Amino acid sequence: MNVFHGIVRDEKKCTGCRACEVACSLRWHAFNERGKTPIIGDRIEGEVVFSVCRHCEKPECLMVCPVGAMVQEKSGRVRLLTERCVGCGICGASCPYGGVRWVSNRVFKCDLCGGQPFCVAFCPEGALQYEGEESLSVLLRRSEDLLSPGITSCLGCSAELALRFCLRILGRNTILAIPPGCMGGVGVVGFGMTTGVRVPVFFPLLDNVASMLSGLKREYRRKGVDVHAVAFAGDGGTADVGFQCLSGAAERGENIIYICYDNEGYMNTGFQRSGTTPLGAWTSTTPVGKSRFGKEERSKNLPLIMAAHEVPYVATASMAYPHDFERKLRKAMEVKDGLTYIHLLSPCPTGWRFPPEKTIEISRLAVETHFFPLWEMERGSYRFTVEVKEPKPLEELLGKMGKYSHLGPRQIKGMRDIVLTRYEMLSSLVAQSKKWEEKGQGKEDKGDGKKGGRGEGKF
Repeated sequence: MNVFHGIVRDEKKCTGCRACEVACSLRWHAFNERGKTPIIGDRIEGEVVFSVCRHCEKPECLMVCPVGAMVQEKSGRVRLLTERCVGCGICGASCPYGGVRWVSNRVFKCDLCGGQPFCVAFCPEGALQYEGEESLSVLLRRSEDLLSPGITSCLGCSAELALRFCLRILGRNTILAIPPGCMGGVGVVGFGMTTGVRVPVFFPLLDNVASMLSGLKREYRRKGVDVHAVAFAGDGGTADVGFQCLSGAAERGENIIYICYDNEGYMNTGFQRSGTTPLGAWTSTTPVGKSRFGKEERSKNLPLIMAAHEVPYVATASMAYPHDFERKLRKAMEVKDGLTYIHLLSPCPTGWRFPPEKTIEISRLAVETHFFPLWEMERGSYRFTVEVKEPKPLEELLGKMGKYSHLGPRQIKGMRDIVLTRYEMLSSLVAQSKKWEEKGQGKEDKGDGKKGGRGEGKF
């Protein structure tokens, strides 16, 4: 695949004002000469079309230039050497993206202004973003997709998207544990003699995921091989059936990465309730009728339960915020002295009853309403990683899902009270952590790759 990086446009923010084109004209000293700039924004049938060089990994323009006027720098940027260019226009004809312009026997092409594009800084709506060499989207496009495209997950499955994302960050030096559940049932662990992933994967029981993974990690350590031992398990195998071995692994300080994709129920076997199913939610085992309004019990606050084990790192994550998720994965990969736990909200279109194209929207609304705050606990210190100071009404989230369509004002108020109470509890932990750090009693770097400080408690 021909991956690329450069300037990307947010279609929702772009108004078609062409301020980017003005900035580019100023940069190229070509003001009032429309068409003689590397960047053009046009309206075609009411839609804004944005044309700019994509700085391809394998640039066609470089391959066809007869005089070697196109060069590719180590950073990946493709630059035009104007002193060599003869204006033949072959490069423009070969570009499949229309990113090289040929006007009056002169070639114009974006050079990213040396890494600080004028157009990005000039855009009044913030619709343009520069994706440099280290940007997440560039890294993802250049990394290998380790999950097969042929697995049979439902349309809009957040868990599949998350697993692809995780494996791109974790890389091939990974051993994967996938217990029975959605990801186990769609072919990730294999059909016959083949598997759905390009890393070693095994199929533990629902109740021994963490213990089997701990044993594998210890065997590799005995051989002197450092691998990422990663569990990718649903909420049923984490909060309910398999919690005893997860709790034990946390207490023993097993060096594994445990990722729980929480779709708030046993979605693989018919939408039954689990320990993380919220109050009021419809499932096949918490029906709705005259005397019942869905689940009558509160959900387990599993991330805080894991934080209470005083493991090195605990975090919540959402695929609506991939940069936040990536950073948390990399933090988990750096820990070498204990278990790390990431709790990932995984909306299920089939079981939650919403259109599959709304998965990311639902994920984002869960954060924006404080229903699922994004935070992390690192060595006893809590902080919000995406802080929403003015949350949206909870009804805006609940109204988009069929599993809450039966709720009335009284039931919604009860859910709102739970959301508020849990958020206030998190806020108090964050505030207390700030006080500890101000007193110099927070986490601190020991210089050996491990961070110690308050609460480590080792001899």
